[in-house]
Amino acid sequence: MRIVAGAWGGRGLQGPTWDGLRPTSDRLRETLFNVLAPRLPGARLLDLCAGTGAVGLEALSRGAAHVTFVERDPRAAALIEANLEHCGVSDRYAII
Repeated sequence: MRIVAGAWGGRGLQGPTWDGLRPTSDRLRETLFNVLAPRLPGARLLDLCAGTGAVGLEALSRGAAHVTFVERDPRAAALIEANLEHCGVSDRYAII
């Protein structure tokens, strides 16, 4: 699993070490963000059921101003935090 494009394009992300969490595929994220590209710079994004945070991180990598990650599983929330740290993101996000 990796960030497809943008400032952190090609950077690998940590995946879950437990069953029950299915990350959005690279191909699906690439397709989604190719469609959203004109609207992303400066946008604020809500990543519901964020899981690994891959969708929100892709948005930040491509120029979104802020992402709010919403995740109820504490293990997944910790994984999102680890992936944000791995990408060097210290602001521009919230996890709830």
